[in-house]
Amino acid sequence: MHESRTEDARQASLDENPEVAVITTGGTIDKVYFDALSRYEVGTPVVTGILSEAGVRVPYTVNPLMQKDSLELTDDDRAAIREAVAAAPAARVLVTHGTDTMVDTARALEGVPGKTVVLTGALKPARFRDTDAVFNVAAGFVAAQILAPGVWIVMNGRVFDPRHVRKNRDANRFESA
Repeated sequence: MHESRTEDARQASLDENPEVAVITTGGTIDKVYFDALSRYEVGTPVVTGILSEAGVRVPYTVNPLMQKDSLELTDDDRAAIREAVAAAPAARVLVTHGTDTMVDTARALEGVPGKTVVLTGALKPARFRDTDAVFNVAAGFVAAQILAPGVWIVMNGRVFDPRHVRKNRDANRFESA
């Protein structure tokens, strides 16, 4: 009986305030390539277009916090991401992030009270035809709405606890560690 009441309370919470705050930080998901030498820049955030094209009807806001390759993120950047997550008006937060240091940032976000925080990104830029960005953003957006408070990584069709995941660069995927 207790489990049913908990589930009922969780559903009531979802119905009352389904908003998702999206915070973008850059990374491969937003990269724009210019030539065959793989010269790139982190471009404007693509998440707004992805959610709009998908016809998402859950209210959301997008905060384009920074446009950086995750390998260039500093401790100060992670502190700024943490502050943005804590200040977000919604209890559910999706952070788009580069994959190389996503786990580091997720661990830096642990302990933000009252928030369900999901980090996701892409192994190929959203502007590429065969990108994983659309799938990962969709999975992360839904996960932010249904997971318990805490910090999560959603990549490759899986939900990971940031304390037990790593990016396998050779296999180009995230996996349990």
